[in-house]
Amino acid sequence: MRAFLDFEKPVAELEAKVEELRAMTAGPNAVGIRDDVARLEAKAFEALRDLYAGLTPWQKTLVARHPERPRFAAYCAGLVEDFTPLAGDRKFAEDEAIVGGFGRFRGEPVCIIGQEKGHSTETRIRHNFGMARPEGYRKAARLMELADRFGLPVLSFVDTAGAYPGIDAEERGQAEAIARSTEACLALGSPNVALVIGEGGSGGAIALATANRVLMHEHAVYSVISPEGAASILWRDPTRAQEAATAMKITAQDLLRYGIVDTIVPEPTGGAHREPEAAIAAAGEAIGAALRDLAPLGPDEIRAQRAAKFEAIGRGLS
Repeated sequence: MRAFLDFEKPVAELEAKVEELRAMTAGPNAVGIRDDVARLEAKAFEALRDLYAGLTPWQKTLVARHPERPRFAAYCAGLVEDFTPLAGDRKFAEDEAIVGGFGRFRGEPVCIIGQEKGHSTETRIRHNFGMARPEGYRKAARLMELADRFGLPVLSFVDTAGAYPGIDAEERGQAEAIARSTEACLALGSPNVALVIGEGGSGGAIALATANRVLMHEHAVYSVISPEGAASILWRDPTRAQEAATAMKITAQDLLRYGIVDTIVPEPTGGAHREPEAAIAAAGEAIGAALRDLAPLGPDEIRAQRAAKFEAIGRGLS
């Protein structure tokens, strides 16, 4: 059964009625019931469309965290052929919160790196809910340097609440590892394109998203801290997370206006979790367009364009 968010209850009730009627279509009054099902389906779709057309920043945060939202593994399977994962940072260990390797995107060789949250209890624990330790970011930097050596584009998929904040991560240099990964992004002489597919949280996200083109799904969020964390710091009251989400300007629409992201990738009505294949296909089109735009540029131009993009963020804002 589909998981519904609290604000989706009106739609959930309509869809439940649709399912009840569908179960009755085998009876003698099937023709009339099918007409009722069609009408109710249209009403449910209209309600869903209207609801998602006016989501608040907090509601978008909940959609970005939806347990059925497609994760990096689904994007990799849907967009990349011949994917060969590479593990380990060659310094300490393997971190499965970040998955990376090489494959082919539309026939062309690329490096693919993504934060994987997992889709079940077992996989979420194995991938640490997408929260990487230092070795995850060092692995990402290693893969980017390898891609740069062979002139391969880098595709990054961002989906994390943030870097893992545990004591063991701090002891092994979490901040330095994030900085090294960000530095590796900036140093690339080959194009890099990043897509925020769910949550883009803090330095844990920008370590992969310092790219020539930053794309963002329509109902994803991207911020320096979670709304709950911001509310706890600003007001010492995490229950004011909804207020913080609005004040922080974390939606794709806000970030496009401020020049932090370059393109909004549309999602199916009701969010990517309702039609994962359509969301992934739209992401593929956006990534392909970004790579085509960057293809004529040489390594020095690639680096200059990327640096100029990030240096310009915040200029002219009051």
